[in-house]
Amino acid sequence: MKALKLLTAVALCAASTVWVGVPIAEAAPIRRQLPLNLFRTSPFPLPVMAVRMTSGPATQVVQLRLQNLGFWLKAATGDYDFTTRQAVMAFQKFAGLTVTGSVDDETADAFLRAERPRSRSEEKDLDADVVEVDLERQLAFVVRAGVTESVLNVSTGTGKPYVERSHKNPNIVIRDVGDTPPGRFRVQKLRPDGWWEGDLGPIYRPIYFRGGIAFHGSAVIPAYPASHGCIRVSTDAMDMLWETGLLEKWDDVWVY
Repeated sequence: MKALKLLTAVALCAASTVWVGVPIAEAAPIRRQLPLNLFRTSPFPLPVMAVRMTSGPATQVVQLRLQNLGFWLKAATGDYDFTTRQAVMAFQKFAGLTVTGSVDDETADAFLRAERPRSRSEEKDLDADVVEVDLERQLAFVVRAGVTESVLNVSTGTGKPYVERSHKNPNIVIRDVGDTPPGRFRVQKLRPDGWWEGDLGPIYRPIYFRGGIAFHGSAVIPAYPASHGCIRVSTDAMDMLWETGLLEKWDDVWVY
């Protein structure tokens, strides 16, 4: 919790620095009814603008707001990079908005009044270290001692049957269902270094928690379930998951 408060303070301080000498505009009126869990008593003190997917000082404020709320991105540099788009997608999913990865007026309005997401562990007041996956919202929550540290956009299994030739051995045909099963699991196997050629394509630094089902980095993480069953995140987010130390062997994964 101390780390969370420190992160918030640093983000707000950095955001203030970006806007020194710039008049603070009033927030635009909200354009739609937002879920109750998006309102907070202390609105973000800086204007969040509809930057779309452009880079610049206004995008740096968007990035700082995302970090302040707990949506993970690599760095608040003002560059609208891939991890920023992923963080925006995660926020839009949480807020119940159309998921585009672009900061439009509606998303900017929601940023101003949003509060930090709470994982299921946090809602249940569980003092747990766990990585949770919300299949319905297609989000992952990194939770340390019951407190949500970061939220990620993910893409899980389609739930549909597939028939594909193995990438490692074209003579083998794989028939299965792209299912990401719900339940409580523990990490079973890890492959730490770089890209690996899996039977169903290249995967980055996979962490397996149920047979062949793993968290892994990918170049494609859409807003909807698109995998063969694994949990896709960006390669940068996968590096972050390794660095947290929360997905080592026998650590907890909760899929619901």
